[in-house]
Amino acid sequence: MTYLSEEPDPEELDVDGDQQDLADRLSLRRVAGMSTQLADITEVEYRELQLERVVLVSVWTTGSEVDSDLAMAELKLLAETAGSQVLEGLVQRRSTPDPATFIGRGKVDELRQVVIATGADTVICDGELEPAQLRNLEDRVGVKVIDRTALILDIFAQHAKSAEGKAQVELAQLQYLRQRLRGWGGNLSRQAGGRAAAGAGIGGRGPGETKIETDRRRIKTRISVLRRRLRDLEAVRETKRSQRTRNQVPSVAIVGYTNAGKSSLLNRLTGAGVLVEDALFATLDPTTRRSQSEDGRVYTLTDTVGFIRHLPHDLVEAFRSTLEESTSADLLLHVVDGSDADPFGQITAVRTVLADIGAAGVPEQLVVNKIDAAEPSALLALRGRYPDAVFVSARTGSGIEDLRRRVEQRLPRPEVEIRALVPYDRGDLINRIHRDGEFVSSDHTEHGTLVVARVNADLAGDLARYATDA
Repeated sequence: MTYLSEEPDPEELDVDGDQQDLADRLSLRRVAGMSTQLADITEVEYRELQLERVVLVSVWTTGSEVDSDLAMAELKLLAETAGSQVLEGLVQRRSTPDPATFIGRGKVDELRQVVIATGADTVICDGELEPAQLRNLEDRVGVKVIDRTALILDIFAQHAKSAEGKAQVELAQLQYLRQRLRGWGGNLSRQAGGRAAAGAGIGGRGPGETKIETDRRRIKTRISVLRRRLRDLEAVRETKRSQRTRNQVPSVAIVGYTNAGKSSLLNRLTGAGVLVEDALFATLDPTTRRSQSEDGRVYTLTDTVGFIRHLPHDLVEAFRSTLEESTSADLLLHVVDGSDADPFGQITAVRTVLADIGAAGVPEQLVVNKIDAAEPSALLALRGRYPDAVFVSARTGSGIEDLRRRVEQRLPRPEVEIRALVPYDRGDLINRIHRDGEFVSSDHTEHGTLVVARVNADLAGDLARYATDA
């Protein structure tokens, strides 16, 4: 019997380049069952989120059973990306989530039995829970309970690397935490009350500041500091963006669902060598690389953070400056995972987020990736609904040249056509036409280079003195 080799093709590894970031990320992994955390889980909000053995809980309110299963499968991937071991998943069919405990009373008892039987230490709910729901579930189940938003925030906190990314994640976490603070016991309060107040005596009367008020004040102060820092970083990003705009450099932003293969596609197109990992939200910090069309025009390609269904509002607000790379682009490459169980749902989710950040009007080119791993029937359905899409595989390189040509066709064209006889000692102007414009024709004559080209307004002004009708 012959077995196929599991060794990867060296050529495939070269596509993504030398990824030291990936080596660093893989060098340390959480080990399940090694925690010495005590059973007391009261101060959940003040502990580092450490997911180990988890049970997933979802409420199925709308859609089909297939939609419910897909949502649970995505929650499982999120939990595993955060470093946990998923033991069990429970789904309850309800018209609306229970206002007190998210799931019904009977399902809470069942969840408690599952937690005891499996030895789980964390319950993850598929939704954004109110503070009262979290508190009630923790009291009833006896282990830590977090919601989908806290889970995504934890993944972002693990993967943030740049100063801007870390500040954005911390801002989102604090905004989420501020609404979920609660005090535990009178020993946390400095407020004594009007009379002797439980024996506090003289000096203990009057108003004070409770522990929860202190926490809220400190969080508010920290949020102000982070917002000021992000405004400074945004100014730097805006300066770079305005410089590209001033130089008339077209920009292409790669957007799409998380783990759709955006970073792999950037590596294929530019050899950027950015981090590639088969995990959700592997890329948080946008990466911009220069590229060049066959006719010599320079443009930029930017890899952006991935989207997901029901992306937490706090994250959208915190990452707004990063997401604005999409709103200022001349073209969006919307990457879709063709091998996903629900690619149409991915497309809808991404377009919803793009509309939320004001990028719905930017020209879009749909790119179906991972065709080497997709079912032929799924690709046929995508071709039928999106006939203008480009089908590629960033791993094998299939369709990449077609995508290059499509991008070059859809890049904005210089708006001014000019005919000029450029002297041979002004080679700098010819070079600028190569870099920023588009040649229609060129001919070397006795007195210089006769060119017909499409250029931007600034370059047209510099060429005007050499313009000719001959």
